[in-house]
Order: sequence, then C-alpha cells, then structure tokens
Amino acid sequence: MTIRLSFPNPRCFVLPVAALALAGCTFGPDFQRPATPAGAGYLQTPLPAAVGGGDAGDAQRLVTNADIPAQWWQLFHSPALNALVDEALRQNPNIEAAEAALRGANETTRSQVGGYFPTLSATLNPTRGKTAAALSPITADNSQYFTLHTAQLDVGFTPDVFGLNRRTVESLDAQADNQRFQLEAVRLTLASNVVVAAIQEASLRAQIDTTRRLIDTQRDVLVSFRKQLALGQVAETDVLTQQSQLAANEATLPPLDKQLAQQRDALAALLGRLPNADIDAGFSLSDLSLPTELPVSLPSKLVEQRPDVRAAEAQMHTAAALVGVAIANRLPNIQLTGNLGVEATTVGALFEPGASFWALAGTFTQPLFDAGTLKHRQKAAEAAYAQASDEYRSTVTGAFQNVADSLHAITADADAQGSAQRAERAAAATFESDRKQLALGNLSSVAVVTAEQAWLQTRLSLITAQASRLSDSAALIQALGGGWWNQPSGEKPS
Repeated sequence: MTIRLSFPNPRCFVLPVAALALAGCTFGPDFQRPATPAGAGYLQTPLPAAVGGGDAGDAQRLVTNADIPAQWWQLFHSPALNALVDEALRQNPNIEAAEAALRGANETTRSQVGGYFPTLSATLNPTRGKTAAALSPITADNSQYFTLHTAQLDVGFTPDVFGLNRRTVESLDAQADNQRFQLEAVRLTLASNVVVAAIQEASLRAQIDTTRRLIDTQRDVLVSFRKQLALGQVAETDVLTQQSQLAANEATLPPLDKQLAQQRDALAALLGRLPNADIDAGFSLSDLSLPTELPVSLPSKLVEQRPDVRAAEAQMHTAAALVGVAIANRLPNIQLTGNLGVEATTVGALFEPGASFWALAGTFTQPLFDAGTLKHRQKAAEAAYAQASDEYRSTVTGAFQNVADSLHAITADADAQGSAQRAERAAAATFESDRKQLALGNLSSVAVVTAEQAWLQTRLSLITAQASRLSDSAALIQALGGGWWNQPSGEKPS
C-alpha cells in the first residue's frame, strides 16, 4: 500500500526534484457553499398572517421564522397517527437501506484516509529447490539441493505532493454527506407519506359514509316516484331521471371502496408490513386536528434545511473535488519503497551475522504521452462539476417553488372550505326547514328527501376541502424541510 500526503497550500508549483522537501499542493476548485439566491422569497405578495376562520373552518396562523419540531406530525394531535409514523421510521426498509448506504459511504471515506499513512507488510518465504548439474552450486556446501528461508519487512510511502489523495478523501467525504442528507430526505418523505395516507383514509371513509347515505335517500325518492307513477301523479321521465341519478351515485361507491382498500395497502407498505397484515388504527376526519400554527422558515434558511438541497450541494462538492483528482493524475507521482530482511538456508541461521539485507528505492513517474486521455478526463470532471452546479440551482429553484405552491394551496383551500362550509350550512338549513314543513303537512316527503340529497352533495364537497387543508399543511412542512435538524442526531443548519 502507498501513502499520499497533501498539505493545504492550493495551486502551488514545485520542482519535482524538491517534492519531498516542500509542502504538498492541492489543485482544482476549493469548494465553497453556495449562497442563498439574492432576493429570495416565496410569494410576490406579502405572506398572510392567518388563513381560514369563520365560515372557512379553523383558522391557521402562519408564523414566520418559527422553528419546525422534529416530530412535526404531532401538530395534527392524533396519537394513532403519531404511533404509525414512529413505527414507519423504525420498520420501513427504505430507511434501513439508506442507513446502510450511509455506513458504507463513511467506511469508504475511512478506507481512503488510510492513504495518508505508510504501509508495512511482513513476508516469510521458505523454499526448497535444486540447481541444475550444469550450473555451479549456489550454496556454501556446494550441494545442488538447498532450502532457503527469507523473512522481510516491506514499507511503502507515496507523498501526496499534488493533493491526489487529499482531493480523493474530500470527494468521498462529500459523498458521505450526500448519503446522510439522502437518509434525512427518505425519513421526511416517509413521515409525510404516512400523514397524507392517514388523511386520505379519513377522507375516503367520510366520502363513503356520505355516498351511502346519499344512495339510501335516492332509493327512497325512487320508491316514492314509482308509487306516484302508479297513481298518475308523476311522469315516467321523472322516474327514469331518478333511476339515472341513483345509478350514477351507486357507480361512485365501488371506486371509493377500491381507493380505501388500496390506501390501507399503501399504509401497510409504509409501515414495512405485507398487505395482509392487520393495522389496528383507522382514521376519520374528526381524529385529525388542523394545525392552528404553521411554522414558515425564512427564505434565507430554506437551502440549509431542505435535505434534497443539501444532498445536491454535497454532490456539487464531490464534483469539485474530482476536478482536483483529475488534475493531480496528470502531475508527477513519487513513490518510496524499502525492505529489510534476513535470508539463510536454515531457520537458525536467519539471526546470524551476514544474513540481513535491505534496499531503498524511489520512483518518479510523470505521464508524457497518453493520447489526451488524462486531459479529457479532466475536462470531463470539469463538465461534471458544471452539471452538478446547475443541478444544485435547479434543486434550489424547485424547493422555493414547493413552498410557494404549498402556501398558495393553503390559502386557496381555506377559501374553498369557506365556500363549501357556507353551501353545506345553507343546504342543511333548507333540509331542516323542509322537515318542519313536512311535519306540518305543508310539504311532500319527496321534497324533503330531495333537500336531504342536496345537503349530502354539499357534504362531499366539504369533506374534500377539509382533507385538502390537512394534506397541504403537511405538504408545507415537508417543503420547508421537516425539522430533521432538531432530532437528537441532527445537525443544526449553519
């Protein structure tokens, strides 16, 4: 094994003959963390202080520069949800795979760090041989048969004069950082998926219950219409229209049942279970509370908090270090080797005077002609660095877009819930009024059932709006990074 030592003296040039006496050099770009884009922000208009409230359902306050808790899913105040997220973070195989990838990256870095130190190996080589009769015997007793014992130590050392090993270690360390942030991204995505899965399950259960009730009322209307048709009080087209409406609503129920079953399968997979495993928890919208306060990080902190942005930054760092590696491969390489040992025809003679030997050697290698191979490898590394830089910028742009989209969705969903809430209340009031009129004999039962049908239709819209607000609240926290830095093993953004 060889050693390559480098010293932090960038872009210096030394004569190869003096390489052992002078400090080593490192070549290529010295990576600096990219700054937050100037004038970065989320919205063109000022961030609203609060959304919702009144007819728009529960009010939510957007708290600027508030920190995000590590277990942010607890903001929904559902013990069952908390338990499922915790189980998913423990049992999901994607988490375990990402952790294994991180361990592997760290070990690879440590293995390359070994290149800074000399290598030492020991060899014991006993041999038995015979010289040809036509040749002079090589042993002291002139015997053609001989036994030779050789024991030696070999030392290898390669000064890292031009920073090849240093840049290699730097690139591997950046790759380990990338894996670390990939792990945090997997955790964040997993927790978000569990939360959204629970919200979708609650929404589907509410939609199924309301749809079944709506179907029941439409069946009652159809029965009444058929009786009235027999008495000549309604036209046949009224019966056919009601049959069509009933069939249309009945057709919506199987897809909802299918979505609920698939949602449970997806939730089981997120927990690391097989689909036939039983999940005790079942969710309804009443089990989930809309977070009353949503933390909104400052735009200047977003690039430090988003795991995907930090992973892209680490990839950029890796590419920068590999440029230095490519340059160093075009420069001279110096290797020092030495060995010390003893050799004798018997084991006992190994320790006698005259049995020892040693050798020192130095090798200076400078690539002279390779048909442009190393030059083009350097240009390829520089192009990869430019690519990583552009991909980082794209990731940052996407991160700000995610936050902006979530903020727009939260505002729009509050307005949508307000409209749905007003429509539902109006339909409920009409239904209640018609029931009173029916009790007084001033209205037919068909009219009351029709009013109930209209009310249930508005209930479906309200359910969708409520679920959207819950899901978009989770999406905003995910877009802001999810609070991984507040975990015991987390790293505060610098």
